[in-house]
Amino acid sequence: MITRMWHGRVPTSKAQAYREFVNSRAIPDYQSVEGNISVHILQRTEGDITHFITLTFWKDLDSIKGFAGEDVEVARYYPEDKDFLLEFEPNVVHYEVVGHS
Repeated sequence: MITRMWHGRVPTSKAQAYREFVNSRAIPDYQSVEGNISVHILQRTEGDITHFITLTFWKDLDSIKGFAGEDVEVARYYPEDKDFLLEFEPNVVHYEVVGHS
C-alpha cells in the first residue's frame, strides 16, 4: 500500500469553503479511481493561514497513475483550487505503508 500526501495553504477566511469543496468534489474524485483505498483530509489553522494535508491510500503505484497520470510525483489540481490556494506546490510525496492496524 502507498500513501500519497499533498499539502496546501488557504486563507483562514476561505478554509470552511475549501473544506466543503474537498469533501464534495475531491474526495469523490479520489474514490472513483480503481485502487483507491481511502482518503483523509487534515486541517490545521495557524492564524490567518489554514493548512490542508490530503492523505490518500492506494493499492499500488499503478493505481496512483490512474489518478495522477504517468508522473505520479506531480501534484494534480482542480480548476476551483485557484479560488482558494495561496500557491500551487508542484509535487506530492509518496510513502510506502509498512505497518497499520
